[in-house]
Amino acid sequence: MIDPKKLADRFPGDFTFGVATAAFQIEGASKADGRKPSIWDAFCNMPGRVYHRHNGDVACDHYNRLEQDLDLIKDMGVEAYRFSIAWPRIIPDGTGPVNEAGLDFYDRLVDGCKARGIKTFATLYHWDLPLLLAGDGGWTARSTAYAYHRYAKTVMNRLGDRLDAVATFNEPWCIVWLSHLYGIHAPGERNMQAALHAMHYMNLAHGLGVEAIRSEAPDVPVGLVLNAASIIPGSDSPADLAAGERAHQFHNGAFFDPVFKGEYPKEFVEALGDLMPVIEDGDMKLISQKLDWWGLNYYKPERVTDDADRKGDFPWTVEAPPASDVKTDIGWEIYAPGLKLSVEDLYRRYELPECYITENGACDNTDVVDGEVDDAMRLDYVGEHLDVVANLVKDGYPLRGYFAWSLMDNFEWAEGYRMRFGLVHVDYETQQRTVKKSGKWYRDLAAQFPKGNYKAG
Repeated sequence: MIDPKKLADRFPGDFTFGVATAAFQIEGASKADGRKPSIWDAFCNMPGRVYHRHNGDVACDHYNRLEQDLDLIKDMGVEAYRFSIAWPRIIPDGTGPVNEAGLDFYDRLVDGCKARGIKTFATLYHWDLPLLLAGDGGWTARSTAYAYHRYAKTVMNRLGDRLDAVATFNEPWCIVWLSHLYGIHAPGERNMQAALHAMHYMNLAHGLGVEAIRSEAPDVPVGLVLNAASIIPGSDSPADLAAGERAHQFHNGAFFDPVFKGEYPKEFVEALGDLMPVIEDGDMKLISQKLDWWGLNYYKPERVTDDADRKGDFPWTVEAPPASDVKTDIGWEIYAPGLKLSVEDLYRRYELPECYITENGACDNTDVVDGEVDDAMRLDYVGEHLDVVANLVKDGYPLRGYFAWSLMDNFEWAEGYRMRFGLVHVDYETQQRTVKKSGKWYRDLAAQFPKGNYKAG
């Protein structure tokens, strides 16, 4: 176990430590105060989509336990809280009337953070698209980007004066490929053309969102949170190295290139351009507006080899075996150097602004025993990855903060409630919160930190 005081000494005084959550994963209260269904509410009700048909109706009941949970965040000693805002609470039909009760909830959340000295990092979209928009094509329809623009303006008009940072989207890769090509997330499509339409219209929505945010709250730093794949070729063979480059274009370039270069990757377009939607004049200029920051979510590496048979669509790769059998309880390879490789590669390829590690953490399903949760694997995972972050800062990379995923156990999408990522254990029957060993260690780290607000005792 890494000593938290020694680790803290390796970070600059203005480095931000925080915790992260997402609305659908913790809030519950799915029908309260005017909220209407999202695509995830519908997806949870489809047979075979989500483990045991778990849903977000109650989740961690955060909507009804807001003050308690904000006290918990303060007690965790962190300087910042990253949360998402639920579009189905704000404009329940996606378009149409604004729901004041939904805005009131986030007023209370933001004001509660401010009262406790906690910085607010808001994400405007973390996957919970209003269900009625899905009937019009969802992210495969250009109109959704303009509906998002109005939603973003509405939120920022109300909350922008009290937000410390805002992200337009969380993990475009999941919104596009996982949801429209692989069929694992809502709406569960498996169609390359649909995925490519979703890709461009979500990128367009990001650009429109940046415009909306700056029109309503010009002083709030604007960013985008990306789960960039840390791609490691299975060998040094020319074929595998080329496969790695194609994988980069597909998994990362589809989002990084338009945002940071104003274009889509060349080989990607050559292979898939016929299936892409019409890119209208002005789209790429909107998408590539300069950002103030970006967020990187990292959990595991992506090891690839060349698919010599060229089965299926670009990028023609197959998964390579992991470097070891060391995995988290969700089956993901533990490989902290992958974070270093990813940051180095992305800053080599793109002119990027300052970065926050906006999600990093481990699934460790250790349960409560005698009032304690000894989640040693998660503690080691977080310590190893923060060691990498400290070295990257030392090497001159502009990493400004780290958000542990997650504050508490929650609804883990298609895995339901069986996979636990929290620093705090949640008993879903009683809603009792128990700070885990990893959470206490993380609190001790924040307590040592000059900008932390936690005071021991």
